[in-house]
Amino acid sequence: MKALQLSFLALVLVGFVACAQDAKNVPAEVQSAFESKFSAAKNVKWEKENETEWEAEFKKGGKEYSANFLTDGSWVETEYELKKSEIPSLVQKTLDEEFAGYEVEEAEVSETNNGKVYEFELEGEDSELEVTIDTNGKVINKVSEELEDGED
Repeated sequence: MKALQLSFLALVLVGFVACAQDAKNVPAEVQSAFESKFSAAKNVKWEKENETEWEAEFKKGGKEYSANFLTDGSWVETEYELKKSEIPSLVQKTLDEEFAGYEVEEAEVSETNNGKVYEFELEGEDSELEVTIDTNGKVINKVSEELEDGED
């Protein structure tokens, strides 16, 4: 039984290593575009998202970031966590007015060629929400999920 458990653990570890991509596997165009956009990035870890997209996770200025690039080096999106104290006042006003009774569990900034939005995971008494708010405080997406008894 112990041998079976060790074999399973070894298989799981090999799976994790196979999923994480070494920087040497990242296309040169992607690495070049990344280094140009994020020259101050530290501890970069690469992962292949799908056949056409790569994601870099890294630290910059004390924050954890992720940035996605197409295989031709085109930048797609950058996301980073946001402290509650860093939420802009217009966005916070929307949270206070439209989502009273919900607690901010996670806050992120998402930047794309279309601009910047704020993404939140909110938790209420009976439900969780995923909410996206633009820089003007307008809700542009809201997905609700009911909590089952005992979840929270």
